[in-house]
Amino acid sequence: MSAGTRLDVADFDVPGRGRGLLDVLQWRYLLRLLVRKGTATRYRNSVLGWVWSYVKPASQFLIYYFVMGIILQFHRDVQNFAIYLFAGIVVVNLFNEAFGNATNAIVDNRALVKKIYLPRELFPIAAIIVAFVHFLPQLVILLAVCLLVGWAPSVIGLIGVVLGILLVVAFSLGLGLFFSGLNVRFRDAQNFVDLIKMFSTWTSPVLYTWALVAEALRNHEWLFFLYMSNPITVAVEMFHAGFWQPTTDSAYALPDWFGYSALTAVAVTVLALVAGQLTFRRFERTFAQDL
Repeated sequence: MSAGTRLDVADFDVPGRGRGLLDVLQWRYLLRLLVRKGTATRYRNSVLGWVWSYVKPASQFLIYYFVMGIILQFHRDVQNFAIYLFAGIVVVNLFNEAFGNATNAIVDNRALVKKIYLPRELFPIAAIIVAFVHFLPQLVILLAVCLLVGWAPSVIGLIGVVLGILLVVAFSLGLGLFFSGLNVRFRDAQNFVDLIKMFSTWTSPVLYTWALVAEALRNHEWLFFLYMSNPITVAVEMFHAGFWQPTTDSAYALPDWFGYSALTAVAVTVLALVAGQLTFRRFERTFAQDL
C-alpha cells in the first residue's frame, strides 16, 4: 500500500465490541441456531426425553402440595389450593431456569466465545428462550387443569398473565446478564445465584397467600410494600388472578396499592436490565482470557 493510499474503515466494526442487546436483532440467525442447540441437547441420550419437562414440575407440585396442603392443611383456607399452588410454581420455575441458564451461558459456551466473535449477549438470551420453551409444557398442564374445573378466563386476566411472563423474562435477563458477566471471572458468583433461586420460592406467595405476609408485617407496611414490589411476586399474583381466581367463587382481592407495587416492579426490572447490560459489557472484554 502506497503512502498516499488510505483505507476507509468506517464500515468496519471493532472486534469484540458491539451495541449490546441491540445486536441480537442483527444476528437472529445465530440466535435461532443457539436456541435449537439448547433445546436439542437438553435431553440428549435420555429415554424419556421431553417427558421430563412434565415429570419434574409435576413431582415438585406433588411434594409441595403434600407438605403445604395435606400436612399443614393450607388447602382448607384456599379454594382450589392445587391450582393456586401450581400457578405460582410455574412462574418460579420459569424464573429459576431462565436466570440459572443465563448465568451459565458464557461458561457453557466457552469454546465458541474463545474462538470467534459474535455478540456475547446472544448466549444468555438464547438460554432464556430455551427456558421459556421448557416452561410451555408446565403452562399447558396448568391450563388443562383449570379447564377441567370450569376455568372462565377474562381478557384482563389473560393480559395480566402475558405481562407476568414478560416481567419474569425481562427480570431474568437483567439478572442473568449481570451474573453471567461476573461468573466468568468470579466463579463464586454462582453461589449467589443459587441463593437467589432458593429464596425465590419462599419470598413470593406461592406456598402461602400474601394475606399471611400482610398480617405478619402489619406494623411494617413499608416492608410489606417492598415484598409486594418483587417482580416475581407481582408475576405470581398476575398468574393467580388469571388462572386461579376464575376457578373460585369469590373475587380475588389484592392490596389497594398493588398497582404501585407493579409499577415499582417494572422499574426494578428496568434497572436490572441496565445494570446487567453495563456489567456484562464491562467484563466481556476479557471473556476469552478469563475462560
